Amino acid sequence: MSLEVKDLSKKYGEKTVVNHISLKIDSPSVFALLGTNGAGKTTTIRMILGMLARDTGEVLWDGKPLDPMAVNVGYLAEERGLYPKYTLMDQMMYFAKLKNVAPAEAKKRIDYWVERLELKEYFYPQAHGKKKPKPMTPEQLSKGNQQKVQLMAALISDPDFVVLDEPLSGLDPVNADLFKSVIRELVEKGKYVVMSSHQMEVVEEFCENIVILHHGNAVVQGNLNEIKKSYGRVNLIVKCEQEFRHITEEMGIPTIKETPDFSQLKVTGDDQAKELLKKLVGEGITVVRFELKEPSLHDIFVEKAKE
Repeated sequence: MSLEVKDLSKKYGEKTVVNHISLKIDSPSVFALLGTNGAGKTTTIRMILGMLARDTGEVLWDGKPLDPMAVNVGYLAEERGLYPKYTLMDQMMYFAKLKNVAPAEAKKRIDYWVERLELKEYFYPQAHGKKKPKPMTPEQLSKGNQQKVQLMAALISDPDFVVLDEPLSGLDPVNADLFKSVIRELVEKGKYVVMSSHQMEVVEEFCENIVILHHGNAVVQGNLNEIKKSYGRVNLIVKCEQEFRHITEEMGIPTIKETPDFSQLKVTGDDQAKELLKKLVGEGITVVRFELKEPSLHDIFVEKAKE
């Protein structure tokens, strides 16, 4: 199977919100759509899913036009999509029925995700005293737990193709890690995942291929490792026991970031980094940390956004 998006465009009046975007996923993996708010990520997703008309382009699943009614697709929208006053169990059974999942199988899958997403106390509330507990509804849950339930709804049909629009938005660190583990599990099970996000450090953890959108344009696209490698190792992390800034100023090496623990410098490459190390040692400065790195995805995105 494969997903191929060709030449997607969308205009509202004279404003172009998505400008001829293409991408391809040939094997189970996570493809990341990145960008700031308003970059065109959600519009691109909605066109891929056929929820929004395209001005140009096509979306192919296994070489044929993607029909969300025929292909098993799971979609986690950025906006909450639960019915606030209906019970959690009734809603999950309803969503499963919409995807033609038999009741017995739906119950098994619900039980699995209840345990996996740590939602047992909400789906199966315990009695206090003799009073029978009332089934819980989404409006009784925190935003983070509502997001978990919504993820369950997206995955209840065991979809082949999963679209996650800002899945980690608003989650605390514990639940963010839980969501990331679920995303990795989906890939291990052979799923194709498209995820939008503006959290660059999260994407670096498990995305192989990316496209960075800025004002609807693809400003960076391709394999993440290859993109970072193309920039070279120009980020230098330095920590010394003595003051050394006079040396970097003399060499014309700019300081990008200062923290209580280290300084991040921008060098031209390996040769300049070696020359700096030589000068530090030559002046008797004790070097505690000296690490030459490729730029982070965050660095790349900020640079391209400024351009």
